[in-house]
Amino acid sequence: MRYQDIGVTGIYGAGMLLVGVAIDAVEGPLVRLREVELIARVPSQARAEIDDLARREGAAVRVNWSGDPEIAAWGVSVGTALEYGLSSEGHSERKDRMITSALFVSAELAEAPYEAGPVMHWCDVREREKNSGSWPVKTDQERSHWDWSPQKAIGPLRFGMTPQQVADALGGEVPAGRQGHFPYWWWRSGAAGQWTLTDDRFEQTGVSAHYSYPEGLPVLGAVTVHGRTGPQIAYAGIQLIGATPSRLDAAMLQHIEDHDLGLLFTPSGSPIPPGLQMDMNATRAGDGAISEVTFASADWEL
Repeated sequence: MRYQDIGVTGIYGAGMLLVGVAIDAVEGPLVRLREVELIARVPSQARAEIDDLARREGAAVRVNWSGDPEIAAWGVSVGTALEYGLSSEGHSERKDRMITSALFVSAELAEAPYEAGPVMHWCDVREREKNSGSWPVKTDQERSHWDWSPQKAIGPLRFGMTPQQVADALGGEVPAGRQGHFPYWWWRSGAAGQWTLTDDRFEQTGVSAHYSYPEGLPVLGAVTVHGRTGPQIAYAGIQLIGATPSRLDAAMLQHIEDHDLGLLFTPSGSPIPPGLQMDMNATRAGDGAISEVTFASADWEL
C-alpha cells in the first residue's frame, strides 16, 4: 500500500500484517540508524558510514541486486533514485545525482528480502540486471551511433518487429534477460497459464526491447537505449544518451525556444517538443545520473 503524501509504502504478508516498509528517496521521511542517516544521501557517503557502523557492531554487509548495501542483521536493503528539486521558477526539475532510498523488513524476511513473496509483489527484481556495485560508462567514442526516425524506427529496430526479428536485427544477440508476467500472480506457483513477454534486455548492444500485443502476438512497441552502454542517438545536434539530466533538459528547452516548437513534458518530467514519442529517463553512474531514452511507436503509451 502506497502512502503517497509521505513517500512510504507498506508491504503486507499473511493476514495483512506489516512485514516491510519502503522509504522513497525524494518524498520519504528521513530515517536514522544509530548516527547514520539512511535516506536522501549521496550513495557513496551513505555506504562508507554504513560500512563503518557495521564494522563496529560486527554486522555483515553484502551487495544487493542493485549494487547497494544490504545488512540482514538490521533488516535493511539500500536503494537509489534520481534526485528532484525545485527550479528558480518553482517547478519540479531533475538533478544530476542519485540519492538513497531503503527497504526495511521484518526478521523473517531479512536474509533474502527481494526473494520474499510480499516484497516480490511490490517489486519483482528477479529478471532485472544485477549490479556488482560498479557503474562503468562507455565514452562517446566507444559507442555506435544510430539514426532515429520518430515513431518508426531506432537504428536497425523497426517498430512492429517480432522478438525474433529484433534479435536478428541485433546480429543474433541472445537476450541477457527477459521480463514478462502471468495474467494472475498465483500462476507463478505452478498452475497453468500463459506467460506474456514484455521486455528483452540486450546487454551487448545496450538496449531493451519492449513489446505490445495489438493482435495477440508480441511486436516491438518501444526501445530503451541504456545510458551507460547503449548507442548514441542525436536529435537536432543534441546527444541524448549518457548526458547529465540537467544539461540534456537545458539543451532541449533551448532548442524548443529557438525554433518555437511548442512544449510537452515526458512522464519523467523532461521537456520535449510535440511529436517525438519519447521519454528521457536517468540511470545511475556512481553517485551521479546520466540520461537514457525510451523511443516509442505512435500507439505506445509512455
